[in-house]
Amino acid sequence: MEEGTSKSPGHTGVTHPAQACGDGTHGHASGEGCDYDARQWDVREGCEVRQILDRVADKWSLLVIALLDRRTLRFTELRREVDGISQRMLTVTLRQLERDGLVRRTVHPVVPPRVDYELTPLGATLHDTIQALVTWTEVHQSEIAEARAAYDRRERE
Repeated sequence: MEEGTSKSPGHTGVTHPAQACGDGTHGHASGEGCDYDARQWDVREGCEVRQILDRVADKWSLLVIALLDRRTLRFTELRREVDGISQRMLTVTLRQLERDGLVRRTVHPVVPPRVDYELTPLGATLHDTIQALVTWTEVHQSEIAEARAAYDRRERE
């Protein structure tokens, strides 16, 4: 077998779509120690895992989730804070995050209408995960910059 293929000696044989995509367990109750083939959820259309990753990893969703950390913001405040986002894109992003249960939208019965957005408890757990990724990036940014510079030098030669 070719080196680096999914059938390595430690491969658990998780090939059924329900195990690799959709139930979140990858064949394990806790997901710990899971040895699954990521290509299974990455390439198949309609995979919920892929759809969720696409949603939470896009740049607008990441920014909105970060801005709503432990605070409530109005639509106009979010629009001001998210540089470069159009009103339509912010609306779409907030609706999708609300649909996924990550953001709560509260409409206040006043004139003019006031709408507030905040993270749900589920959204707050996602923020913690995003913050861990940002922290990792900050810790390793100089190593990444060095690797990029070395790569660029090799490419020029």
